[in-house]
This record gives sequence, C-alpha cells and structure tokens, in this order.
Amino acid sequence: MNRLQKISEESLLALEQAKLDGRPAIGFYCLYSPVEIAVAAGAIPLPLCGTRNDPIEAAETILPRNLCPLIKSSFGYAVTDSCPFFRMSDMIIGDTTCDGKKKMFELLARYKPVEVLQLPQNQDTATVLPAWRAELGRFKNIVEQLTGVEITRERLVAAIDLLNRQRKAKKMIMDLGKQDPAPLQGSLMLEMMFRVGYLADKENTIALLQEIAEEAAKGSFRTESAQDRKRKRILLTGVPVGVGSEKVVKIVEQCGADVVAFENCSGYKQAFQIDLEKDPMDALAEQYLSTPCSVMSPNHGRFALLEEMISDFSVDGVIDLTWQACHTYNVEAFSVNAFIQERFGMSTLHLETDYAESDTEQIRVRVEAYLEML
Repeated sequence: MNRLQKISEESLLALEQAKLDGRPAIGFYCLYSPVEIAVAAGAIPLPLCGTRNDPIEAAETILPRNLCPLIKSSFGYAVTDSCPFFRMSDMIIGDTTCDGKKKMFELLARYKPVEVLQLPQNQDTATVLPAWRAELGRFKNIVEQLTGVEITRERLVAAIDLLNRQRKAKKMIMDLGKQDPAPLQGSLMLEMMFRVGYLADKENTIALLQEIAEEAAKGSFRTESAQDRKRKRILLTGVPVGVGSEKVVKIVEQCGADVVAFENCSGYKQAFQIDLEKDPMDALAEQYLSTPCSVMSPNHGRFALLEEMISDFSVDGVIDLTWQACHTYNVEAFSVNAFIQERFGMSTLHLETDYAESDTEQIRVRVEAYLEML
C-alpha cells in the first residue's frame, strides 16, 4: 500500500505536467460512459464519482439534504474545489442514470463544461440501440472538437484493446475471491482497485494490477490464520462503494466474515470485454448499453450476473446495499431478494444507509444477526 501510495502521488504529478503540456483531461461519473473515446483522442480519462462524506455538508447548502450521498459528495467536490481530478478536468461527462444526477449536472455546469449523455432507460436493442449509438457518435464529435484529434477506426480499436486489457487485469484480482479462503481481504481489494483507477498511465496500471494479482495469489496480503476457512463468504450487490464509503464492507469483516465478491459498478460490472471484431462504435454502444444497472427497466442482466457470481464465488450470503434516496436500487431490492431466495434458497440482507458513521452500530447489529442466521 505504501508503494501504491507513492505511485499515486507520482501519477498525480505526471498528470499535472501533462496538463501543463496541453494534454486535455475528461472527467467521467458513470460506468455507462465509454472512456475509450477519450483515450482514442489522446485525452486522459479521470474517474470523478464522490465516495467520501467530507464534501457533503458544503453540497447541502445548495442540494437537498435528502438526496443520494453519492450525488451530494460528487457535487461537494465541485463546490469546495477539493478534488484535484475535478479541477484538472477540461470537460465533465455525465449520464441520465437517475433524476438526481440529471439535475445535479445542470448545477455542475456552473463550475465546468458538462456534457450529458442521454442514456436509454431499457436495453431493447431493436428500439433504443440506434439512438444510443447516435448519442455516442455525438460524444465522439465533442471529444474531437475538444482535443483537435480525429478519432479514426485504428485509434479507437487501439483504445478498446488497451482498456480491455486493463479490465482483464482487474478481473484477475476480483477473481481471487473465488478461492477459499480468499487471498485478498475485500476491503483491501476495494482500496487497491479504487486507487489504481486514478493512475493516468494505463500500461503501467495494467502491469501493477498483474503484479498485485500475482502477489495476492501467493498469499502475500493475507495475515489471518487458517481459521479463515470458517468465515462466511459474502457477496455485496447494489450501489457502488469506494474509499470513504466502504463502512459496510469493514463492518462485515469486523463481524468475522469476508466480502469475497462485489457485484456493483465498482466491482464485477466493469469486468467486461468489448468485441474487437465488430465496428468499434457499434461494439461500444452494445456493450455499454448492456451494463446491468437498476436504472434499466427491466434489468435482467443484474439477475443473470448475480446467479453467475453466487455460484462461481461459492457465497454463503448476499448483502444488498442501497444509498439513501437511490430509488431504483431500493425498489429493485425486493426482486433481488425474491430471485435469490427462489434460485438459491437464501435470504439477502438489504441495508439502506448513507456515508455517515452515525448508524454504524445499528448496521453492525443487523449484519451480526444475518451472519448468525447463515
């Protein structure tokens, strides 16, 4: 972790120098946005999703208090100018993934140029894929205008190949959770994946991810005894989590269980590969539209992914996490629980919370009771 911290600091300095040299940076908020288009134009893609509680108080001077903490945290970084990656972004890319984000992006445009991709709300390729493909074409034109670089087929294919390799390296680390006991603690894996997401040099990122996977497979990161084999194996589904919003993961570990699998945007939902044999813009449109987020109605992909992961990771239980005011995941929790009960005969634990620590002990009691039931 000390080495990763050093690499992160060096990457930030390199990013600042790249900005001084005139290289543009584009900030992305959601997994639906194809970063390959930015990479193909020579721009630096920067993840911006807010995962910390610190900037929320400042955001609440403008946004409603009963809004999703992820939205408030993201906006709070803009209000307080406390995120270097937001500051260095020449353009912000948003998506119409929820009503709260859509309206937040309107206010965010006071601080940075913002482009919002009009994401369809279902995945019926016959009816919505052409419109989504056209929207990505509009995005491609915007990036070309920003960078002054024509995004040729060759440049786009090279960018897709590069990010396919990065996602493959990330999947190598996430798949370590299939081992029993898992050689990498869930909270540590989450922190590593979160930090490497901010590294600007993708080739170095891939090499580092591969090294982490190799070291973890050797048992280098595991300090507990063989009693770990008795620890319950938990899959976390629902909203994305990151450094600063991982309290549920840590509570599970403190209660004697392991989060071995993450079925969310910060986890296995990004473990996909884009078809290099197809027209690159068509392939991007098809793959990104298939992302199994609860914004989609219906959301068959999430249930298929859950079924696959519950079996592959040999989990004992499933915790379904919802941020307060995230209505799509909150409503979908009923269907998720019903599906898992019917298919696997296990109940899920649905937790609704925010980034604050005030309900930590209440969550701990519920997690302990759930683990005892398992």
